[in-house]
Amino acid sequence: MPVFHVKKTTDYTVMSNHHLRDKSLSLKAKGLLSQILSLPEEWDYTLQGLAYINREQIDAIRQAVHELERAGYIVRTRERDSQGRLRGAEYIIYEEPQPPSSQPALE
Repeated sequence: MPVFHVKKTTDYTVMSNHHLRDKSLSLKAKGLLSQILSLPEEWDYTLQGLAYINREQIDAIRQAVHELERAGYIVRTRERDSQGRLRGAEYIIYEEPQPPSSQPALE
């Protein structure tokens, strides 16, 4: 039986194993969430910013973000201006999925 050894460096991230063991998530979604959790808080968390540091294009990143949103790892809140027009969105990333009842309804 083969034996694998992990050589760790000083530049590492500590995160929950929950999403890595979640069989309902694709490997792409697990990898993207792991990468997002490893980035500094002030980093550019846009689809373009995530695509910039990955081989995948924006569409693939968008699909993984939507998967994480459906699973409750990302919760999106829509922002509207004074006339009710959409201004943008706020995304909150969690290490463990949030129950659907605590998530705001998507518009």
